[in-house]
Amino acid sequence: ELQSHLSQDGQLHVATPIDGSIVAHIKPHNIDDAQSSIRHALDAFEHWKATPPPVRGELIRLFGNILREHKEPLAKLVTLECGKILSEGRGEVQEMIDICDLATGQSRQLFGKTIASERPGHHMRELWHPLGVVGIITAFNFPVAPWAWNFANALICGDPCIWKPSEITPLSALACQALFEKAVVEFRSHGYDAPEYLSQTLIGGPDIGQILVESPDIPLISATGSVAMGKKVAPIVAQRLGKTILELGGNNAMIVTEHADLDMALRAILFSAVGTCGQRCTTLRRLIIHPDVKKQLIERLIPAYESISIGNPLDENFLMGPLIHEKAFEDMNKALDQAQKQGGKILTGGTRLVDKDGIYITPCIIDMQEQTHIVRDETFAPILYVLEYKDFEQALKIHNDVTQGLSSCIFTQNVKQAEAFLSATGSDCGIANVNIGPSGAEIGGAFGGEKDTGGGRESGSDSWRAYMRRQTQTINYSDALPLAQGVSFDTQ
Repeated sequence: ELQSHLSQDGQLHVATPIDGSIVAHIKPHNIDDAQSSIRHALDAFEHWKATPPPVRGELIRLFGNILREHKEPLAKLVTLECGKILSEGRGEVQEMIDICDLATGQSRQLFGKTIASERPGHHMRELWHPLGVVGIITAFNFPVAPWAWNFANALICGDPCIWKPSEITPLSALACQALFEKAVVEFRSHGYDAPEYLSQTLIGGPDIGQILVESPDIPLISATGSVAMGKKVAPIVAQRLGKTILELGGNNAMIVTEHADLDMALRAILFSAVGTCGQRCTTLRRLIIHPDVKKQLIERLIPAYESISIGNPLDENFLMGPLIHEKAFEDMNKALDQAQKQGGKILTGGTRLVDKDGIYITPCIIDMQEQTHIVRDETFAPILYVLEYKDFEQALKIHNDVTQGLSSCIFTQNVKQAEAFLSATGSDCGIANVNIGPSGAEIGGAFGGEKDTGGGRESGSDSWRAYMRRQTQTINYSDALPLAQGVSFDTQ
């Protein structure tokens, strides 16, 4: 991917999907730069791990405030680079602000445990310590928020970070780096000490990511991207006994039962399936509908799809922007062709708007007779496959019969169906929603999924633990030295 964006002088072209024009040239980093960054991060770790967590949290608090001040220009830059509409760009920056708020509070609550000891005059406890340098690899479709989820948590836990963003969206990453450096300056002006190189950004292709993934000096790699990418990263890190947080593909479904509020379902489908031009890991890709409501819902959904305004995402009159690049359109066409060969019928959409620069396409709905091979794939485009089910057990079987397991939802007013969907025998995804679409997760909950989605968790809840090492401690405050389990090691 990087090679297609390199000019003859070795600079990286940065193009906007809005019209395909080049908006910047950047000299990418090389392997020596990456190795140097790791050495600098190790030096920073020696200082930062000794800094009290609430002090670390103060730096993240200041960073969140700076993000507030620069929310609008950063949102516009995100939109310029990845093509999501401006409202979504603002929402992504707001996620960054929210995780800074959450992490600031969490910095005072990195709780361990007190554990009862079986030995008299002893007590046990469990503490969490900084882990080390964290490598963060992110994708183009959310160029800043997933980095922030990892970065804010890692920093309060005492870990410096090295970020390798997508080569398609480097400007947003460089902007975030510059804003963080402003926070460091303010942090120091308040009398706090922060080492250099707490945050570093490396611009480049897979060779740069490979250095991070292979380095034994980086105990944790957090990677967001395709399943194929994750399957390359995981064994390399595992071979060196490192840790991974993998946020990979999604093939998210909505079950619409005969008891659903169709007005709510319709609104949820539109945003979940069309938002970000179908280029979200949480995009709705499969609609599993009860036959009693299928005709009614589809008859309303088609005109709603056809009324979606498509155009320049910086113009707030539009609800859908472009695909990221030409290959994404080629992949979409291949998927549409396969779907039709496998019995699918296109109900609306799937065409390119030739009167616009950039790759603007109409969102597509395909009625499928069954869940075929192409339906089980994740095509990063606004394609919604419609499937019919006979009974609730079959709906759950169809829902779970894919290799991905990120997000899921059900629309029903029936409490039995809702609770069954949320039960151990229901959705097998990391996220399960009732009367809410699969997109738009809040940062307070852990974000991630199962199966081919990678099993990672980041953002809220107890996700901070992934960025720390656990230590069990036993303290003897007596004059005796009893062994556990009644073992005696004294000669008679």
